[in-house]
Amino acid sequence: MTEPGSNPDQCRIIVDAMGGDFAPQNAVLGALWALNENRNFDLYLVGNEKAILDVVLSNNLGFDKEKIIHTEQVIEMGDSPTVSLKTKPDSSLVVGAQWVRDKKADAFVSAGNTGAMMAVSTLIIGRIPGVGRPTIGAEMPSVNGICYLYDVGAGKDAKANHLFEYAVMGSIFAHEMGGIENPSVGVLSMGEEEGKGNEVSEETVKLLKKSKLNFIGNVEGKDILGGKADVVVCDGFVGNIILKFGESVPRLLKYLLQQTAEKNLFDKFKIALTKSSLKKALKVLDYQEYGGVPLLGVNGISIIGHGSSTPKAIKNMVLRAYEMHKKNLVDKITNSIKQYSNLT
Repeated sequence: MTEPGSNPDQCRIIVDAMGGDFAPQNAVLGALWALNENRNFDLYLVGNEKAILDVVLSNNLGFDKEKIIHTEQVIEMGDSPTVSLKTKPDSSLVVGAQWVRDKKADAFVSAGNTGAMMAVSTLIIGRIPGVGRPTIGAEMPSVNGICYLYDVGAGKDAKANHLFEYAVMGSIFAHEMGGIENPSVGVLSMGEEEGKGNEVSEETVKLLKKSKLNFIGNVEGKDILGGKADVVVCDGFVGNIILKFGESVPRLLKYLLQQTAEKNLFDKFKIALTKSSLKKALKVLDYQEYGGVPLLGVNGISIIGHGSSTPKAIKNMVLRAYEMHKKNLVDKITNSIKQYSNLT
């Protein structure tokens, strides 16, 4: 296996071929689909070499064997994240993170054990200086397009400085990846008025008022879909509940439409006419479209995907990693966190 190329401008992405419920099939196919769509990055696959080559050959695909990083161990979906780091040092997750830490790769993509992926990203790749806790976000649909919600599960029991960091990193992501010129930021609370939040949210408000971010104050749960703020910050415990609730909405809508159609033939006809439009409208809720979520705050690009990721989802995870590298997102977050180091 060869070392990465000498071109410092070339993006190097390493994909965990053993990560996910349908690995290595979906991981390998998705990674190669991304490479076929965009040849501007170097792709490396980490995992069992024989298993990877079996997928490549059985699908009549071409891939340089020298860019396979062979590992003997696999961190399974049910394994303990922290224990696995010690007991499975030759796993695809650990080795992939080490490559990013050692600057052999710029980005690591995995649909494997989520807890383990967050652990290797935080402990092996390491945090950006000044970041107390990395965060993962969700792109929630809103009447104004997308609302970026942070945090949705990277941690719980966050402190005010953590929520402030989420706001800084989330604003950069919304600007660079979402194309929002000056993202508005809100703190999730029980009401819009000051004093409606808990101790942590109120302290976060004080910090954000001192910043140069486009802070608009407290926002309520309804404002996430209502489009009042481009970025909303909250504790990961609350954010994860909101995310899981939102993921149930399309299923409910589908059920309600089916129930209505069964009661009336005319309604069934009208629903059939609007089905295509509804599918397009709900496309933003389909995880396959964005693939996975970046763990912001680590000193490298780390993309975490669903365990059930399809090849399409893996492909979009890889392409998102490339876009983040192209836009120099890690350095921009590093500089912004440094700017506010005296504030927190």
